[in-house]
Amino acid sequence: MKIETIAIHAGTIITDSNRPVIQPVTLSTTFEHHEGSLIYTRANNPNRMALEHVLTQLEYGADAAAFSSGNAASMAVYQALPAGSHIIAPDDMYHGIRKQLLEIFKGTHETSFVDMADLGAVKAAVKENTKLIWVETPSNPLLKISDIRSLIKIAKTYGLLLVCDNTFATPMFQNPLNLGADLVMHSTTKFLGGHSDILGGALVTREKSEFWEKIRLVQHVGGAVPSPFDCYLLARSIKTLPYRMKGHHENAMKLAAFLTSHPRVEEVFYPGLISHPNHEIASSQMRGFSGVLSLTIKDGPEKADEVISKLKYFTNATSLGGVESLIERRAAVEGPDSKTPANLLRVSVGLENPEDLIEDFKEALEY
Repeated sequence: MKIETIAIHAGTIITDSNRPVIQPVTLSTTFEHHEGSLIYTRANNPNRMALEHVLTQLEYGADAAAFSSGNAASMAVYQALPAGSHIIAPDDMYHGIRKQLLEIFKGTHETSFVDMADLGAVKAAVKENTKLIWVETPSNPLLKISDIRSLIKIAKTYGLLLVCDNTFATPMFQNPLNLGADLVMHSTTKFLGGHSDILGGALVTREKSEFWEKIRLVQHVGGAVPSPFDCYLLARSIKTLPYRMKGHHENAMKLAAFLTSHPRVEEVFYPGLISHPNHEIASSQMRGFSGVLSLTIKDGPEKADEVISKLKYFTNATSLGGVESLIERRAAVEGPDSKTPANLLRVSVGLENPEDLIEDFKEALEY
């Protein structure tokens, strides 16, 4: 199956004797004991089975595990590592997962934050107790691109696991497992959910290894799993993912091109632009550049806030990947320890008419 067909058909498992076209929601928390019984919905549920099946197929993996949030998915990876493990992570890592490593796992694991574009720095960071390289590409919010193939070569040389956060790219535009990654992570809250109304996360594995079984144990025993209704909504949203992502990509390309030429804009961060320093690497491992971009305003954070306040079609809100356009000054959200430039605006480009979005920015930048 091609990806559009996978998205529509792989997330439906019909067990009802009436053969409904759409899989119903199975809300029961428990199941009658018999051979092959699901037993208890924390361990498994028909809707979660369907969701995990379509996620596995979309990422061309061997298995998938759904979680109650993207952060719960990343935590499962760190919980599955042996105590005393060393992790190599991006220096511009999503701040929520970075906070896990710095605060929740600080007494359990050791982390080195490095520039993933500097392969020499990645190699230099490897220690005797290094177990995992965490890759986030494109990164949040600077849209940096990591060379997945080169990082996988380093991981294999030293016998390390490599996990790729594929949230921004989605399976529509990038498949790290096909390039050799061991695991892919998603905040399914974002583009996979696509409507800003589902919280979720997922991991997809290239093979059912011993490490994967530990992650499954964390999922089962830890219990940070999505509800049947959230699984149903997410599987339903994935049916339109390929066509939504085409729209996000096209709108972001047009908006990025406009912003690049505007005198009030200092810099635009979007891998689809030829001016992006890693555009060629992005083009070699991505089939499209998705719907998130960032820009810096020349006149500082106060003017950046003013631009946000004047926009009509971009809501000042956290998150991304919904059909509606969102914007935020990321450093203000991340707090005093933020590494993000204070004048940077992160934009989730929605599915509105791109001419309306460009005109909205044109008016907001007149000051």
